[in-house]
Amino acid sequence: MSTLKINQKELFPIGLGTWHMGEDQEKREQELQALRTGIEHGAVVLDTAEMYGNGDSERLVGEAIQSFNREDLFLISKVYPWNASKKQLPISLDNSLKRLETDYLDLYLLHWTGNIPIEETIEALEEAKEAGKIKAWGVSNFDVKDLKEMYDKENSQNCQVNQVLYNLGERGIEFDLLPFMQEKQLPLIAYAPIAQGDRLGGDLTKNAKLQEIAKNHQSTIFQILLAWSIRHGQTLAIPQSGKAEHVIENIKAAEIELTDEEIEKLDKEFPPPTSKQPLAII
Repeated sequence: MSTLKINQKELFPIGLGTWHMGEDQEKREQELQALRTGIEHGAVVLDTAEMYGNGDSERLVGEAIQSFNREDLFLISKVYPWNASKKQLPISLDNSLKRLETDYLDLYLLHWTGNIPIEETIEALEEAKEAGKIKAWGVSNFDVKDLKEMYDKENSQNCQVNQVLYNLGERGIEFDLLPFMQEKQLPLIAYAPIAQGDRLGGDLTKNAKLQEIAKNHQSTIFQILLAWSIRHGQTLAIPQSGKAEHVIENIKAAEIELTDEEIEKLDKEFPPPTSKQPLAII
């Protein structure tokens, strides 16, 4: 099992996504238990955003982490594009920190591109870093042209990650975005690595090759999807689950080593792109 580095910190390659969590009060205790179980089993990265449930996800994470040593965790949140100005970003950040019941983020991401000039957002992020409120910053849902525009700006080399949708059924970034990121040594955070529990239309769980490979490893298909997503050692996958038993299964996927033959079979079944694809976003 490999680890990867973000901002010089070695991290377990499977984290805890929290989109749609914290929105249903009836599920709150179950979701809190899922997050705490994940942390206890080594998934120290928790990914959230001010967008998720209008802050309810951040509140859930804030409650879940109170019994843990903050220094052992790696907290990520994201700012709306329209809040990413020099004036508004510090306000959004302070609100996120308040909901998370912490005084700093390990990583703060621009959630997607917007109308505020990227150089202004970078300046605001750098000021937040100097103030000690974030350790590092990155971007999300940036395609090659967005990254190239960003890399023309001052302090852009401080960008630590790009978080985009990536899974076996959605490999479009492999044509140009992933090679460009590798050239820039920019790690990938893969969201929806198990295709939102196979709810994105790919019918991955019904695929005979995936079923066969899962059987070989005495695992679930979702574990194979996760193992595949982190196979190169440069990706942090952030599957979301509100159930403790699923979280443990996700974490154990990091122990699965797919063989070259298995990866070749999956390449035949789910071919990598041969041309530029629009950036997949959900």
